[in-house]
Amino acid sequence: MNPLQETIQAACGRMMEYLQEKKAATSWQLKLALHLSSSVLYLCLGALYSQGKISLEADGINYKVSLPSPDASQQNPF
Repeated sequence: MNPLQETIQAACGRMMEYLQEKKAATSWQLKLALHLSSSVLYLCLGALYSQGKISLEADGINYKVSLPSPDASQQNPF
């Protein structure tokens, strides 16, 4: 695993811990709370979303990020 992959994996883990504690956050809150660069933030959001681990909702220039409800995890629009 290269250093970027390790950074993304670690950031995804920290993001999931944060969301399990807080239940929801904006992408900006996650960036500030976890001290992430914009690139790593969006790579993590994309990875976790594609795995069905988070839900995303557009909110202006940010995203509302939350853990998916049990029934929504089976609905993947892609």
